[in-house]
Amino acid sequence: MGSCLVRWALPLALSAKWGEDGGQASKNGEIKVDNISLDDGVRTLVIGHRNPDTDSICSAICFSRLKAALGEHGYVPCRAGNVAPEAQFVLDYFGVDAPMLVENVQTQVRDISIRKTPGVSRSISLKRAWSLMQELNVVTLPCVTQDGDLEGVITIGDITKSYMNIYDSSIISKARTKYANIIETLDGTLVIGDAEAYFDSGKVLIAAANPDMMENYIEKNDLVILGNRYESQLCAIEMEAGCIIVCDGACVSLTIRKLAMERGCTVITTHYDTYTTARLINQSMPIRYFMTHENILAFTEDDFVTDIHEIMVTKRHRDFPILDADDKYVGMISRRNLMGAKGKRVVMVDHNERSQAVAGISSADILAIIDHHRLGTIETMSPVLFRNQPLGCTATIIAQMFDESQVDIDPTTAGLLCSAIISDTLLFRSPTCTPIDKSTALRLAKIAGIDIEVFARKMFSAGSNLKGKTDEAIFYQDFKRFTAGKKVFGVGQITSLDGDELELLKPRMMEFAKLALDHHQIDMMFFMLTNILTESTSLVCVGNGAEQLIESAFRSESSVGFEVKDGIIELPGVVSRKKQLIPLIMMSFGMGE
Repeated sequence: MGSCLVRWALPLALSAKWGEDGGQASKNGEIKVDNISLDDGVRTLVIGHRNPDTDSICSAICFSRLKAALGEHGYVPCRAGNVAPEAQFVLDYFGVDAPMLVENVQTQVRDISIRKTPGVSRSISLKRAWSLMQELNVVTLPCVTQDGDLEGVITIGDITKSYMNIYDSSIISKARTKYANIIETLDGTLVIGDAEAYFDSGKVLIAAANPDMMENYIEKNDLVILGNRYESQLCAIEMEAGCIIVCDGACVSLTIRKLAMERGCTVITTHYDTYTTARLINQSMPIRYFMTHENILAFTEDDFVTDIHEIMVTKRHRDFPILDADDKYVGMISRRNLMGAKGKRVVMVDHNERSQAVAGISSADILAIIDHHRLGTIETMSPVLFRNQPLGCTATIIAQMFDESQVDIDPTTAGLLCSAIISDTLLFRSPTCTPIDKSTALRLAKIAGIDIEVFARKMFSAGSNLKGKTDEAIFYQDFKRFTAGKKVFGVGQITSLDGDELELLKPRMMEFAKLALDHHQIDMMFFMLTNILTESTSLVCVGNGAEQLIESAFRSESSVGFEVKDGIIELPGVVSRKKQLIPLIMMSFGMGE
């Protein structure tokens, strides 16, 4: 009968597999599972903000490359969202794969050390199972096929019940006990018969009476436990017993052997006495007869620790099987394993606000933050490397880290870093751009072997190609959520070289912004349609008081003029969300600088 698993599984948090496990059977019935350890502590995820832009993507890749060059391996570039067209152009241009998609960094089963309990064959004896439990100091054994499929579990409680609740002398045959199990359990020797055959018919009895009386209760195919009396052995065989077990190490005569062979009777000898043999023989039964094989609660490597803990506390079981993505057994987990669970190791690049971070960041072990934005709301459990500089791009900081570490920047890495700076500074047009950003980008362009003006135009064209995209895809292409005191607002931005295209997008983004406002249940929603060539922005304002807030904010800025029409504010000279829009909104909410 096949097993019925109650498989507790949540959506995958990682889009890529982290390893494959296989298994093979050993001679003693154990199933060896390779790569069973799920401890992933050596990996560190380097990840940018949600809705990643070119800087977020490239900085994650390049920081990981820097660490590898310094001999610190295990840093994995990741992304918290889809790759935007502009970033994809950059990756394709320099022949670099996109970082691994990570949608949640909550602690998963794969992140903790689990019990490496080997799987066992369901055909092993109760005695063998008990011995393994004592050796491994466990109370549960998983029953696994040679292919690694979970068939059931056997517990100490199940073995105990096999002693306390059995009053059926035919139980051993009903369990289809292999003679090899009986021989192993009794530390016996096969004299006549096939060890691989099964005792599957008849009862177990002890030949304590004289042969005349034995004739009255021995039936065909029975298993008879007896001593060294020739007459008793002969009587059992003549009554067509299926097996006789000769105790006390007694020898079996040639006559008895010949007759047993002729009658198809299995003969086993053991050094144990009759009493001990009778006590032990039930332990020869296969565990499949007593194991739990239906409604087995199993978890997966990708399940979140917080979720499975809630399930565990409602169950009386101590241990639970763990399955991989292919439903193959990989180990056992208990509540004790969860006590010392550590979060995923994470390096945050290009952001430091919880609202912009990948889901589950609060449970992660943050090792470093590298950013160029204002200080946000992120908290850490312990001191971390925190590098925040008032520059136009995170990639500029990472380029500095290469120089400080005296690590040469190869052409591909230089191209990625340069692309990020071009993107964030709009090729030095943004007020966020500093002389350091510009000089760094020009130096990187030489290393990468690109004409920065020509390359920038191609990159911006790729990013501004909005044909065929849905309103949702455009709106969330570069979207961030912010918190100012008790107020929560969102700001999206799209840049383009095509003014006509941006003009057509205005009413579409206005309508979608209204939907997004309700969906996110936040106070205000803004969307920047930025024309790179004219260095201006049409700002969509949605939410109670949103338009008035922007009007008031920019009215106080004498250097910036504006026009208001149907909830859209035209802002000449405004191209930067980080430096020109967000600070004004924050001050308007009373957050100050």
